[in-house]
Amino acid sequence: MTVARPATSRFEQSLDTCGEIAVTIGLKLRAGERLLSVGPLASGGVATDGAPLVGHIAASAYRAGAPLVEAVWGDEALQMARFRHAPRDSFNQFSAWFPKALVEHVDGGHAILSVYANDPDQLIDQPADLIGAVQQATSRAVQPFRERLSRNQSNWTVVAAAAPRWAARVFPHLPPDEGVARLWDAIARLCRLDGPDPMAAWESHLDALAARRDELNRKRYTALKYDGPGTKLTIGLPARHEWVSGRSVSGAGILFAPNLPTEEVFTMPHKDRVDGTVRSSKPLSYGGTLIERFSLEFSEGRVVSVKADRGDAVLRQLVATDEGAARLGEIALVPHSSPVSQSGLLFYNTLFDENAASHVALGSAYKFTLTGGEVMTDEEFERAGGNRSVVHVDFMIGSGDLDIDGVLADGTTEPIMRRGEWAS
Repeated sequence: MTVARPATSRFEQSLDTCGEIAVTIGLKLRAGERLLSVGPLASGGVATDGAPLVGHIAASAYRAGAPLVEAVWGDEALQMARFRHAPRDSFNQFSAWFPKALVEHVDGGHAILSVYANDPDQLIDQPADLIGAVQQATSRAVQPFRERLSRNQSNWTVVAAAAPRWAARVFPHLPPDEGVARLWDAIARLCRLDGPDPMAAWESHLDALAARRDELNRKRYTALKYDGPGTKLTIGLPARHEWVSGRSVSGAGILFAPNLPTEEVFTMPHKDRVDGTVRSSKPLSYGGTLIERFSLEFSEGRVVSVKADRGDAVLRQLVATDEGAARLGEIALVPHSSPVSQSGLLFYNTLFDENAASHVALGSAYKFTLTGGEVMTDEEFERAGGNRSVVHVDFMIGSGDLDIDGVLADGTTEPIMRRGEWAS
């Protein structure tokens, strides 16, 4: 296995710190928990370019008392071979063993780590119908696993590792080695790995997000109103919605941070109370292809019109995946001044780009964003306003020109964000 990486002691230190942060802040791994590392679910395992980071994460996990650390490895070349040579009617098939392994791991009380080190343009020239078929087959196959994550049944975290093809997309004018080094530097900076005390920096940051979360929960808004270029949207909120910040609590009581980095405060919308038009502010990397400059129109919660300058067919297939794919399952607030936004970089990766801008998600809502949602049946959750789907896809709508108002119980409104920043 040949992996491009900067050969510096500073780089090794950054990897070691990232491994420690992932295990101690992200997962809050307890002694006795096993750890399984995976990649984006459509490709199954971690891309081989993520191997150095996975090795450091494994070392940290063992130091924390993990009895066994495993990784499922993915191969982008193998996936490309499928698109080039597999029977055209076979793309609705997915692994028979992988979804079962994920469910058994979570049901055993163990931790999950997802490592992104993938090419955002891998499938850019492949037929949209085949991309859509793979995504739909994946979503349906791993739905039981995602359902467990929506209940926070396990502690789980998503991190990223620089990879040559990803770096080439972010820094197209740099030589390959320099691009990878620059991407690693950006990851280290935005994941707070480069300061004198990364652990303390993370604790302080998570505390600040929690304070913002608590303030929003005190307000008990009934709806949010969005106004910006190409966007005029009203999103209703369920009576028992809960704002959540950088940390969640697992069923075993573990306080973990699902995303590294994280800059958002988020909750669930009411699935039937979304009306108006929203325009994306950044490209969406979905299924190995890019969807760019797109807008969606909603009526009574459902998408009724789709427009995209690029990736239109893939976006339409996403929205048509199932009944819930055409509705929203998450709304998240992120200030335009977030470190990711201020980096000036477009990462073509949702983990980073969603932390540069306020965003929403098509598809399933997280049950932990509704008071008591974790113990509700699907039918009870839907009656309370929660959306159910086999997909959950975030896309960015925030910018320095977006205003957001909160609607209070008495019908009056007050500013939450002005020109992309917190109003108070």
